Amino acid sequence: MKDKKRIGVQMEIDQPYKRHVSVFAGVHKYAREKSDWHLVVDDWASRSILVQPDRPIPFDGIIGRLSSQDIVRAHRRQFPIVNVLFETDEKNTTGVYPDYAACGRLRAEHLLSRGFRNFGTLTSYHSPAHNIESSSFATTVRSEGYPCKGLYLEGPWTVMGDTESNYRRWKRVRKQIETWLDDWQVPMGLFIADVDIARVIIESCYDRGWNVPEDVAIVAGTNEEELCLHPEPSLTSLEIPYETIGYEAARLLDQLIHQSNKSANRRAKEPATKLFLAPTGVVARRSTDFFAIDNELIRQALRYIDVNLHRAVSIDDVANALLVSRRKLTSEFRRHLNRTVAGEVQRLRIERVKRELLSTELTVKEIAERSGFASLRTLNDAFVRVVGCAPRDYRNTALRSEDSS
Repeated sequence: MKDKKRIGVQMEIDQPYKRHVSVFAGVHKYAREKSDWHLVVDDWASRSILVQPDRPIPFDGIIGRLSSQDIVRAHRRQFPIVNVLFETDEKNTTGVYPDYAACGRLRAEHLLSRGFRNFGTLTSYHSPAHNIESSSFATTVRSEGYPCKGLYLEGPWTVMGDTESNYRRWKRVRKQIETWLDDWQVPMGLFIADVDIARVIIESCYDRGWNVPEDVAIVAGTNEEELCLHPEPSLTSLEIPYETIGYEAARLLDQLIHQSNKSANRRAKEPATKLFLAPTGVVARRSTDFFAIDNELIRQALRYIDVNLHRAVSIDDVANALLVSRRKLTSEFRRHLNRTVAGEVQRLRIERVKRELLSTELTVKEIAERSGFASLRTLNDAFVRVVGCAPRDYRNTALRSEDSS
């Protein structure tokens, strides 16, 4: 045991959220691959870095959801740490986080693909991560020419304790929400930062006679299954690679510990590493299971196309599935979407490809097959024609943008 590196894990794993337990699982996975790592779960690990030069530190490094004070302590002792809590990210601190800009784009593209043309975001001023995500969401839908009504709540929407001040704060938050809803033009596509406040919005919508998802479609929070599935309607959410975040954080800490054998001057010249990992994908559920088109025939056609995008879909396939004539289907598409059936199939395929490029590590060839393109060349030609660049260039540009953020 004396030859093993003692790694403090400050992760609050008593809270059963993936951002806690799945990150820990990733750290544990890396530790199992190392013969010289010993994990110590200690939510007060950073206390051992108090600024007392003669005080021994019982760890070789710490990974965790670190506070600003934790980070200051570590830097004063030149102690290796890796942070996984974006809210306290510091320029000179190594950290691994979700790519919140990519998360915002992915949520927006999901709602755009369902035909929504009015959008909104609900976040809190107190969350830098959510603010980046909502800004990216709004930029994405506005680039398509559609409005986005953002609401930043004055304070936290979850308050503990039955006190008069907490109750008054909650009433102020509810008033903000109701005023925001007064200004909506349904159907609306929403990004809501957390699942708990999404449930409040759903009940407010029902009170106004609006249905979810027919009038209001919601992409909310991250994929905490029990919270997203119950009660109905189940909530569409985003899957974040938290276990990979933990694994990469452990890998980076291993590098920092190794570098700690170098001189202090040498270490000071090495910039902190930041990794921003793209979301795994959208987990679609009932809250977005709708196409925001007034015409029932078009809604059914779009749903059929969406389900079958992985294979070749022709106008005849769609017409036969809906028991209408080819001429009728063509006429309705031009009237309501100002596009042909083939044009809409192509548009939805390109949107799926863009999501896969940003949220997975699949090769372009694999993405072509999953998106119903006959060949890699067919995908490349269509993508260049619509987007203006090759799929690989689109992915690389996004990655460069993330690296510079």
